[in-house]
Amino acid sequence: MRIRVVSSKEEISSLGAGEKIIHLAFRPSNKDIFALVQSCPNVKAIHIPSSYIKTISNSTKMFLDMQGVALLEGDVWGHRKDINEYSEIKPEVFDRMQQLKTEGLSESAILDRLGRETRLSKDLLKFLLKEKPKKSK
Repeated sequence: MRIRVVSSKEEISSLGAGEKIIHLAFRPSNKDIFALVQSCPNVKAIHIPSSYIKTISNSTKMFLDMQGVALLEGDVWGHRKDINEYSEIKPEVFDRMQQLKTEGLSESAILDRLGRETRLSKDLLKFLLKEKPKKSK
């Protein structure tokens, strides 16, 4: 699964309609988030760093909720935008998720373990746990 990394508001207009998960590496305004949802009607989640997510207004959160778009807190560690505009979530993460489920671990235990193993944010892992019970691409 791929996460599109967007480093500036100028990039929003160039996004394709097929983007599913987008990481905003800048502090977005309400207008930026509305433009993002318009540019990407199929977006399922917007991933924002912890320091920026606190500045998102309640009206924007409500708008995203009404659009069915999850607002996720976290960062994309070790990603170099100059090399690739996407951050990749490897299929092994989903395989490991399934393995831990079959071992009978609770959701919080799975999130804790995968958080340590993958350095992905708990919000993103929780989203993936609910969103991807089927085989990933």
